[in-house]
Amino acid sequence: MSTQPLQAAIASTKAVLAGVTADQLDLPTPCASWKVKDLVNHVVGSQYFFKAALEGQPPAGEAPDFASGDFQAAFDEGSAACVAAFAEEGALARTVKLPFGDMPAMAWAGLAATDTFAHGWDLAKATGQSTDLAPDLAGGLLAASKQMIQPAFRGEDGKAPFGAEREAPAGASAADQLAAFLGREV
Repeated sequence: MSTQPLQAAIASTKAVLAGVTADQLDLPTPCASWKVKDLVNHVVGSQYFFKAALEGQPPAGEAPDFASGDFQAAFDEGSAACVAAFAEEGALARTVKLPFGDMPAMAWAGLAATDTFAHGWDLAKATGQSTDLAPDLAGGLLAASKQMIQPAFRGEDGKAPFGAEREAPAGASAADQLAAFLGREV
């Protein structure tokens, strides 16, 4: 596995972030417990978290409020550092120590790509942008997610990483199908 899926997820989400305006920060999102500003903070902050965890660093203290500043620049900086960390020689052969257990770095890279892409979809949905994002990438992430996400990972918003799988409407885009599989109302 290369960093290509992560880079593609970052590019997709970067385009969505460019369409988020300050007057949308208090809008609700498909993530019931988060507003757009919370989701922006998560999307940006997770880039730094993915890198830190890969490098064996503990989670940083209180996360910055990226949404109140130039969150696009912060995302660019964090995502560039994240991709660089995954691209380092031998990085994908590591074991990543996480609060919920150990994970092979290749799986961590897949999770980083899926999280980045899925939350880009959430932002697009919340801000009225198109959710038909990167069809080939979405299809690949959907196939991988169907193999990796077990029923034990599903539950209520805020209590489990993923909600109950939902049915996507007939003819839904690959990104919408992924969102439904991850528990979003499409």
